Amino acid sequence: MEPRPNEPTAIPGATLAVHWLGRIGYRDAWDLQKRLAAARAADRIGDQLLLLEHPAVLTLGRAADESHVLAPAGLLAARGIAVLRVERGGEVTYHGPGQLVAYPIVRLADRGILLRPFVRALEGALSDTCAAFGVTAGRREGHPGCWVDPEDPLPRKIGALGLRVERGVTYHGIALNVSVDLADFDLIDPCGMPGLTSASIASELGSRDERPSTESVARAAASFAPSFARRIGATLAGHLPPDADPVVERAVLEGLVPERLAGAVPA
Repeated sequence: MEPRPNEPTAIPGATLAVHWLGRIGYRDAWDLQKRLAAARAADRIGDQLLLLEHPAVLTLGRAADESHVLAPAGLLAARGIAVLRVERGGEVTYHGPGQLVAYPIVRLADRGILLRPFVRALEGALSDTCAAFGVTAGRREGHPGCWVDPEDPLPRKIGALGLRVERGVTYHGIALNVSVDLADFDLIDPCGMPGLTSASIASELGSRDERPSTESVARAAASFAPSFARRIGATLAGHLPPDADPVVERAVLEGLVPERLAGAVPA
């Protein structure tokens, strides 16, 4: 898959530092997010945008119903898929290879933006990224995220959204299905909706045999970041794929928040 030309013009404003981390374990990224959010709330760092991909994992929002995890515990254990309850809103979500995950660490008041417009900016950037690859998708009223044929009786979900705001700072974020194995969504009722059909950029383009790849996620990340920055009036700073080095970017972030948060992430 190659994106169509789509070069949004950044609107001058406070800097949004972007970091491409490649594939990173969920617990590691969760701990890193929390440290960054705490540092941002204390005004020790500026706004950050983490772009990455996770190994297979299921996460439950803080009030999610565990019955929407359909796979038996033995199957999940055999496949090494953890089930973690986290602070974000929303129901159960699958993360895995071939899926772009973006975590914006943003202090909303500093940008003069309320939570609902911020959510709309994330949804708009999801739609823009799909469009860059030739897939039409958009909002579905009352159902956060990004949908193909959102007005159809049987829409297909291509992007999920779940945020947490603490001390005025956002973390958690979005997940966009790029080349992910859609069969893995059979492990759950996605977003707590039995019978929901999941889609990906690859499946919508007819590339059903495409294997999940970090390279496809990197291309989507390079489209998502400038769109999101434009939509919140930010000036994007940093390197995007293919120029970003995940090892260097991880070291930069660890240098910003070297201390770990005791008890923040379960073992």
